[in-house]
Amino acid sequence: MNLPRQLMLLSEMEPGQFADSFVLLVSKERATTRDGKPYFRVQFRDSDVTATAMIWSDTTWFEDCESNWAEGEFYKIRARYDENKYGPQLDIDRIRPIVDEDEADGFDPGLYFLRSRFSSTEMFQELTEIAREQIEDVPLRNLVLDILQQYEDQIKTIAAASKNHHAFTGGFLEHVLSVTRTACYLADKYTAYYQKMQPPLNKSLVVAGAILHDIGKLTELEYKPHASSYTPAGRLIGHILLGRDLVREHATKIDNLDPETLLRLEHLIVAHQNLPEWGSPIAPHTPEALLVHYADDIDAKFHMMATTLENILPSNEDEFSSRDNALRRSIFLGLKSKE
Repeated sequence: MNLPRQLMLLSEMEPGQFADSFVLLVSKERATTRDGKPYFRVQFRDSDVTATAMIWSDTTWFEDCESNWAEGEFYKIRARYDENKYGPQLDIDRIRPIVDEDEADGFDPGLYFLRSRFSSTEMFQELTEIAREQIEDVPLRNLVLDILQQYEDQIKTIAAASKNHHAFTGGFLEHVLSVTRTACYLADKYTAYYQKMQPPLNKSLVVAGAILHDIGKLTELEYKPHASSYTPAGRLIGHILLGRDLVREHATKIDNLDPETLLRLEHLIVAHQNLPEWGSPIAPHTPEALLVHYADDIDAKFHMMATTLENILPSNEDEFSSRDNALRRSIFLGLKSKE
């Protein structure tokens, strides 16, 4: 195809434009059509935009895609860029792996990985300060700080999930800090509302549970900058029980930790996803566990909805988004003029 070879970022391309671009392959999913024919849904990204290429079985690239294209690898593509209600799309004309000479044309691999908008150093410092200041139970505080200090590097780096919510470098810490902030607010609010509760709401447990509710993801997920994947332990056991085991292991080193406090903390971790189909073997049976569950749930769900709305194309004239999002629902965008 005798077309121009302008080198651009995906995020610089306009609908209908044809250009060369350096991209990171972040997802390659095989599926079949209603007629039983195989195809691949492949996603490429630059620093700001993720675009989808549909590779059908009767096209030039199907065999190469099936045999050679790999998630986490960089490519130089020549493609036509378009946009529709499913988001940015690519029609690939040429593709090859990145070579050393591409650096002279501006290729920089560090620009292609998603990461938190916030500083991991600052987020970790705030989370540690919350633990020190808001957990009044000294042995419980020492347990939380011991875990934070031992796993600091992982906590500051890993994603919160392989997809759907906070699935980027630093996403785990961004999510945990957000959940902890919300849990602190809820604990203060309901302590003031219900002063006759017996036993009273234990804010120390709420904060400790919020900080540690997802700690099992340190061993559930294998961190990769382009897309984390599940470890064998993650697939066979899951982060809830892995987190409970990690907390139990560290609790053996903490002097004077009350057995009931540890039991309640374990329950916070085990129950934080509420339902068996979401991964919890038991629902929240304490007020502290209930608050942590909802703080966690709203943070994950709101991130999914906000991310969908952040990526709605300005040219979209639909009143609802497609259902092709983490929530699997159409999101209302507003009434459109019928002129």
